[in-house]
Amino acid sequence: MLVRLVTGLALLSTGLLSGAFGYGAVNVATTFNVVPLDVRLTFHSALMRMNGPVMQTTMALAALSSLALAVLVRGTHRYLAGAAGALAVASFLITRLGNVPINGRIKEWAVTTPPADYAVQLQRWEMFNVARTLTALVAFLLVITIAIRGTRTAK
Repeated sequence: MLVRLVTGLALLSTGLLSGAFGYGAVNVATTFNVVPLDVRLTFHSALMRMNGPVMQTTMALAALSSLALAVLVRGTHRYLAGAAGALAVASFLITRLGNVPINGRIKEWAVTTPPADYAVQLQRWEMFNVARTLTALVAFLLVITIAIRGTRTAK
């Protein structure tokens, strides 16, 4: 019963993480590229204030539930769940070390003037965004694989 609950939580949290990052990469980030810069900076700043607590919680749940699943199952499923947990942690690290510092600069630019190299920095933000989206997606796919195949509990 515990394995099913943890599997369900891992599915839910990695799915939410993957879906949120996927929506952001496909819809929000591409929209950023077609609106005037001042609109992008203002919206980006506001979005990051709302996203911070929600996405950090989702990343933590995805990592913890996947790692808990790795403890509860055995065989190949243990490796898949461990990899999913590691990928969720990677999504967090990419966000924290890549996107968040640039978000801080974007917040400043929204109330001042962007520097001459703003386009390069925005491209770096997008590169980090794609990387964290892919790590979250692969984590979700690994947990789906575990759920589809069924789990065997550790002894």
